[in-house]
Amino acid sequence: MGHTLIIKNMVCARCKSTIVDLLTRHGLDIESITLGKAVVKQDFNPKYDVIKSELKDLGFELIEDESKALIEQIKVLVIQFISENTSEPIISKITKAIGKNDSAISKLFSKSEGLTLEKYIINLKIEKVKEYIQLNQLNFSEIAYQFNYNNSSHLAKQFKSVTGMSMTDYKKLQDWDRKALDQIV
Repeated sequence: MGHTLIIKNMVCARCKSTIVDLLTRHGLDIESITLGKAVVKQDFNPKYDVIKSELKDLGFELIEDESKALIEQIKVLVIQFISENTSEPIISKITKAIGKNDSAISKLFSKSEGLTLEKYIINLKIEKVKEYIQLNQLNFSEIAYQFNYNNSSHLAKQFKSVTGMSMTDYKKLQDWDRKALDQIV
């Protein structure tokens, strides 16, 4: 059985590629890799400190605490589920994936991150909405549909509440203020 590495800030395919390169360079055989998690086939203890240091230099963090690992898993799932256009609430999907009830997950997340899981999901959605506005491929109604809002006015209200400006005003900006998904919270 492999050894699992939970890695903070591994939130995209490019991140996964970087981790694969680092681990294989150290002679580790990767059993599987998903966002936020890599499983290696052999013991990596002799190289642990070196790998941990190199991960940090690349902007990642090896997570050793079980609670922090669960938080990172939740964050990765939120990013993954936001991209899926389903009507099932994200928190319900997370509870199914993790196998814990939503109350326990929400309490742990709030205690660890200082904001509710619901607010974190909204913040991530708004950052993704900003990306869609910048791409200029969909109108506001289509963007609202993409992120499962009931209508574009609901999205518009939430966007203004989070950013302090309307989506139209944001679209007119020359210098878009966007956060990387791993920098939210």
